[in-house]
Amino acid sequence: MLRAGNSPEGATIGAGVPRITENSVTNTAITFRSPKKYNPVLPSSTAFQSPPLEWLQGTWSVTHSTLPMWRKAKNVRITYKIIPPISPSRPTLLDDEVCSEPTQKTFMPQPKSIKGIDTPDGDGAWNWRGKGLLKVASSHWEVLGWGEKDGERWVVTWFAPSLFTPAGMDIYSGRKEGMSEGLYQEIMKGLEGLEAKEMAELCKKEMFKIEID
Repeated sequence: MLRAGNSPEGATIGAGVPRITENSVTNTAITFRSPKKYNPVLPSSTAFQSPPLEWLQGTWSVTHSTLPMWRKAKNVRITYKIIPPISPSRPTLLDDEVCSEPTQKTFMPQPKSIKGIDTPDGDGAWNWRGKGLLKVASSHWEVLGWGEKDGERWVVTWFAPSLFTPAGMDIYSGRKEGMSEGLYQEIMKGLEGLEAKEMAELCKKEMFKIEID
C-alpha cells in the first residue's frame, strides 16, 4: 500500500489516529489537526497520520462546507485517482475532479466539472493546479481529519484562500447519499474544539449542508 507517514504538524483533538488494516480502517476516536499555518511547530508527541492514497482514492460526496461556491450547488462530488510517479524520484500525484449541479442561476455560469492535478506538499497536504482553461488557477489544501465510523468513511479538508475562493472547509462522506446525522454531529464537535480559534469559529458560523438528491 502507499502509506503516508506521521507528522508533528497541526493540532490534534481527541486521542489516537486511525488504525489501518489491509482493507479497512478500524473505528477510532474522531480526531483533527489545525491547518499547518496555525500550528507550524508542535511537540513530537503530537502525531498526524495521512490517509493512504488507496483509501482516499475514489468518489466522495461533499456533504457540508463553509465555501460560498457551494451555496448554490447540489450533488457536489469529488473523485481522486492515483497517478503513479513517472520515475522513482518523482512524487505520486492525484487526478482531481469535482462535479456539481447548480441549484439556481448565477451571474457567471458555474462549471459542472472542475478538473485538476494534486501534487503532495507535506503529509496530508497538496497543491492543486487546474487543467485546460483552469491551468492558471491553483490552490493549497490539507486533510484535517479522516477515518471510518461504523463502516462510514469520512474526511475533513481545509482549503487555503485562493484567487477565486476564501479559506474554508469541506466535509466528505464515502456514502453517495451523504453522511449520517450522528457522525456529522461528532465531527462538528471536534471541529468546534480546534486550537485554531479562527477555524473553530468558521465552522460554528459558516458550515452549511449541501443538498444531495
